[in-house]
Amino acid sequence: MAVVAVHVSVWELAVALTREAAGASHEWAAQSCALGARSCAAQEDGGVVVDGSGRLLRRPVELAAVGVSIAVFNQVSRVAVFPLVSITTSFVAEEDATCKMADEEFEIGDHKNPSEIKELIPSNGSDVRVDNSSLTSHIPLDSAKMETERKYIPSVSTALVFGGILGLLQTVLLVFCATPILNFMGINHDSPMIAPACQYLKLRSLGAPAVLLSLAMQGVFRGFKDTKTPLFATVAGDTTNIMLDPIFMFIFQLGVSGAAIAHVISQYLIAIILLWRLMRRVEVLPPHITDLQFGRFLKNGFLLLARVIAVTFCITLSASMAARLGSVPMAAFQICLQVWLTISLLADGLAVAGQAILASAFARKDYQRAASAAARVLQWGVILGLFLSAVLWIVLQFASKVFTKDTDVLHLIHIGLPFVALTQPINALAFVFDGINFGASDFAYSAYSLVMVAFASILSLLVLSSRLGFVGIWLALTIYMSLRMLAGFWRIGTARGPWIFLRSSW
Repeated sequence: MAVVAVHVSVWELAVALTREAAGASHEWAAQSCALGARSCAAQEDGGVVVDGSGRLLRRPVELAAVGVSIAVFNQVSRVAVFPLVSITTSFVAEEDATCKMADEEFEIGDHKNPSEIKELIPSNGSDVRVDNSSLTSHIPLDSAKMETERKYIPSVSTALVFGGILGLLQTVLLVFCATPILNFMGINHDSPMIAPACQYLKLRSLGAPAVLLSLAMQGVFRGFKDTKTPLFATVAGDTTNIMLDPIFMFIFQLGVSGAAIAHVISQYLIAIILLWRLMRRVEVLPPHITDLQFGRFLKNGFLLLARVIAVTFCITLSASMAARLGSVPMAAFQICLQVWLTISLLADGLAVAGQAILASAFARKDYQRAASAAARVLQWGVILGLFLSAVLWIVLQFASKVFTKDTDVLHLIHIGLPFVALTQPINALAFVFDGINFGASDFAYSAYSLVMVAFASILSLLVLSSRLGFVGIWLALTIYMSLRMLAGFWRIGTARGPWIFLRSSW
């Protein structure tokens, strides 16, 4: 919960400054105060901190097994989640901005009608009467209010359909292919990790539909700039998970299976809360199946799918290289990796803030607001990265025992500490640039650039891990994040694609 508190503070600061630069409303800022916390807490990367904690799983074999299973589940989920959430956020923000523009134009036209008609009234004293009330209130206020509260946005329904289908497909894949996938990750049939890892992965995969649906709805709420609802749902789900973990693991003596069951229950709770709140705000069911935007989602989804596959392969390959080093290096690597990614995702609050503002700005063709928001979010990305780097360097010196008490694992964690802490500014900027590109709907560049980055990163990972082992893996991951950051900087810095309007100010 301390992480959530820090994340809220960072988000509030970012929103306040971004609002000042981009001209966002006070209501927008009030709704957005919790987005950063949701971005961190909702990510499946954080699950290892609970399920894989050394206080719950004391044996390195179990810790490593759960770590590999979570890595597999997360990477498979990202193949579907990342394109779905990113596209949904941008499309919903664009459609919501378009709807608001239409409402504003209608209201302006509605207010003009009485005066325009009065100009047509003869002024010679003839007996002509005009019922102004009928002119100004030909649409009932209650009906207009209900229309605003329960509007239909095609991207919402489309995202839910894709989320449900992809969640079911993920469950089937992981249940029937758990063992081959774990073998690919470096866990052999005779390894002591194979049984608990397979057991945990199959049980946790039953929650995949809830995970995909809840994250699709998270993208919807991000597009609406309503972030209190996802925060409330996530806190409720994570609190339930934390309470159920020791009950299932120790009281019911289910061990690793208990951790998986507790997590699945918490994910369905999150999905139910989000769906309930969403149904109160918009029409979830489309008027007709032809209203669903399958073509638009598939076109951009396949672009981001290529991007996610490249990213997933890099992270999965690094975990596989660590698993081949043994259970102790794998446990240490998973702890470092989850802390590295989870803390880096604090910058995701800034990234999504930029994405939502930019999507609205581009929909309105307000390029000055888009440039101001991008610049301000990047500035705070640097500051946040430096702050996280300093905090991690200090805290992890003393807090490593929170995750495990095994001395061998702790030794390797301290070796990975410089990489985890010092790369935070790079990670923060990489995440922020992603949000900026998605806000500009620059999905094609995001896909192609990451594929090129992945090729270079995979090569460095294979070479460095074979020569330097544990340290080599972290060097390769540092190269990977650095190239991601540079790819994002190049697009804006050269004023290409959707940023070509910046050349007019040169």
